[in-house]
Amino acid sequence: MKEGQTIQVIENENGIIKVLHARKSFKDVRVLNDVNISCNKGEICGIIGRNGSGKTVLFKAICGFLKLDEGSIWVEGKEMQKDIDMLTTAGIIIEEPSFLSTRSGMKNLEFLYMIQNKKNREHLCNIMKLVGLNPSSKKRVGNYSMGMKQRLAIAQAIMEEQQILILDEPMNGLDNEGVEDMRNLFLDLKKQGKTILLATHNMDDINLLCDKVYEIDGGIVRQLK
Repeated sequence: MKEGQTIQVIENENGIIKVLHARKSFKDVRVLNDVNISCNKGEICGIIGRNGSGKTVLFKAICGFLKLDEGSIWVEGKEMQKDIDMLTTAGIIIEEPSFLSTRSGMKNLEFLYMIQNKKNREHLCNIMKLVGLNPSSKKRVGNYSMGMKQRLAIAQAIMEEQQILILDEPMNGLDNEGVEDMRNLFLDLKKQGKTILLATHNMDDINLLCDKVYEIDGGIVRQLK
């Protein structure tokens, strides 16, 4: 497929997430260079690329944390930075999440849940169990392993039952069992109709999970699947 044809297809797709002709530079360094992607409802879309390739910058732009120099980003039919400034209708993991290190995992989720004026301890207990954490544990997050912190980050991303998940390297720090658990969880969420945008280094994640695959290299994206 020629480059122009790829872009035209993406522009005509009714994607839940669409990125069109996105460009972003920091000083003289072009980080995103005419990026075009589309992720439809109920799909898991994978983004692969080496460190520094632009994956995290792209995810931050989709969430509204960074403003593009050129191009547009659409989420559920609304244009970022025009119709909405920040994406609030998605569960998000970008870089290492911040938790209260002196509190338990359950207390952290409760505090974050209450920010949205929500109270449902039973629901949060179920979410903790879903990601393989014990909601009754008094262990402080500061004493969590990297894998436990990543499981808690995933719990935070899914606890509000958003229809969109934007997950930057969600398998980081997980052992083999944890990776398998999260793969099964993401596939279950996909069956529920959720749309997942996933950045990963692991080709097994890509092959087992993703309906579409985009590779980003030097800020340029090409669709592999």
